[in-house]
Amino acid sequence: MAFFRFMPELDPVDGLLTLQRELERAWQRPFDSWSASGHGVFPPVNVFNDPDGYVVKVEVPGIAPDKLKVEGHGRTLTISGSREFETPQGGSFHRRERRGGEFSRSLQLPDDLDLSRTEASHKHGVLTIRVPKREEAKPRQISVKAA
Repeated sequence: MAFFRFMPELDPVDGLLTLQRELERAWQRPFDSWSASGHGVFPPVNVFNDPDGYVVKVEVPGIAPDKLKVEGHGRTLTISGSREFETPQGGSFHRRERRGGEFSRSLQLPDDLDLSRTEASHKHGVLTIRVPKREEAKPRQISVKAA
């Protein structure tokens, strides 16, 4: 009769479960987004530029405007806030996918923007932040005079 010593690091079931978790994690994220802003980051953010500057759209469903804070420091724009965590009265969760608690996202913006003139508005669960370009960074129309 042979006795084998159990070693947790060589457990084949644990190895398969770890592999399964890693494969699920890899398939949940889009292939073109292997950065820190991949699947599951809250709140989701879209950033695009227009002729006047940059526009940041932040999805914040169910969060009141007074629970949101937008700060600019240097080139960094920080969006933070909190979402109330709902607990069932006299019951328990069957499925829980919505998160509650505090959150914060920081974005690095180009140097040619003027964070001191940033405007933010909240409508239908979408926070829209407009960061205008500095006046000296905007293209200027130069008139040509006849000689």
